[in-house]
Amino acid sequence: MTWWLLSADAVRMIGIRKKAGEPLGVTFRVEKDDLVIARILHGAMIDRQGLLHVGDIIKEVNGKDVGNNPTELQEMLKDCSGGITLKILPSYRDAPAPPQVYVRPYFDYDPAHDSLIPCREAGMGFKKGDILQIVNREDPNWWQACHVVAGATGLIPSQFLEEKRKAFVPRDFDGSGILCGTIAGKKKKKMMYLTAKNAEFDRHELQIYEEVAKVPAFQRKTLVLIGAQGVGRRSLKNRLMVLQPTRFGTTMPYTSRRPRDDELDGNSYHFTSRTEMEADVKAGRFLEHGEYDGNLYGTKIESIHEVVGTGRTCILDVNPQALKVLKTAEFMPYVVFIAAPDFDTLKAMHKAVVDAGITSKQLTDVDLKKTVDESARIQRAYSHYFDLTIVNDNLDKAFETLHAGVDKLCSEPQWVPVNWVY
Repeated sequence: MTWWLLSADAVRMIGIRKKAGEPLGVTFRVEKDDLVIARILHGAMIDRQGLLHVGDIIKEVNGKDVGNNPTELQEMLKDCSGGITLKILPSYRDAPAPPQVYVRPYFDYDPAHDSLIPCREAGMGFKKGDILQIVNREDPNWWQACHVVAGATGLIPSQFLEEKRKAFVPRDFDGSGILCGTIAGKKKKKMMYLTAKNAEFDRHELQIYEEVAKVPAFQRKTLVLIGAQGVGRRSLKNRLMVLQPTRFGTTMPYTSRRPRDDELDGNSYHFTSRTEMEADVKAGRFLEHGEYDGNLYGTKIESIHEVVGTGRTCILDVNPQALKVLKTAEFMPYVVFIAAPDFDTLKAMHKAVVDAGITSKQLTDVDLKKTVDESARIQRAYSHYFDLTIVNDNLDKAFETLHAGVDKLCSEPQWVPVNWVY
């Protein structure tokens, strides 16, 4: 398709040469009995040429009045071939400023080690979690970007190129063939399962860039603590709720088991029948659920909203797979990974707790090693969800770091997924 401009008066004559059936990449709307360009598709030939703009009125095609039927005009233009002359009334609107696009990468990049980059000197390195502004995406393989904090513009691999590069990397499995971050062996029975409606999330998704937006400080709806069994999530959760009961709350689990003599419904558990719980599971009302000793246990989505409805942040310590469901505008989570320390530190911490009489449960070296290994697997498989990582080698320090991180949300602007905002 080629263009030529025949006049620069109030009425403009635009020449097009096209093949029959070749799409123009524009849509039209009726406005005051005129046919007006409503949209120009990004990347289409008309968009690249830049001679027509949204708001331009189409008066004639090859000297013939176009009328006021958008469908007929589309068909007329589609069937035309060879030279076509358009008579238009230009809108004279300034072209809109290109939208500002910001992304958070989920990988480290060093152009010095990239054999595909056309010019290494023009490349821009970045770290996982940096905030980058994309200033040009015209090249399908190489975007132009700059760091939001500071720095010159440089080339970075596009989403498309990086997907191609990573597409055949095998999934992260441990020695038993279980996807990293899940619970294997005898503990598998206790594992919490996501509702059936969320099975679509189980497919492998490459994490390259996430589009983000900067928003003023606000209180997140949920605080999600992720970590291996025995790393101290429950202790940290309880401390927060005791310290600020009007700011933090948590859900009460549902169970199909019968209450014991000293248990009241709504005290530690919501007791319900197995039939009713299975029906709710089938209806997708549970964030996660599992079975232990023949009884069902689970966290209802509705109970999260009940806590949020009181103006408090709902603290959740859930299976990491639940992050696939929680990371939405519905829950707006702040995700904190509580990482296990190295084996020797964990062993010393456990001994100190036992010696102090805080617990009588003796963990073996095998148990402690499993905690360290499980922590590493969760971090490998789910790190792209984490807003903050805390190594719990000292519970008091871990709590201070967690509390400071949550406080910062209410005092400083935040970068959040763009689909939480728009």
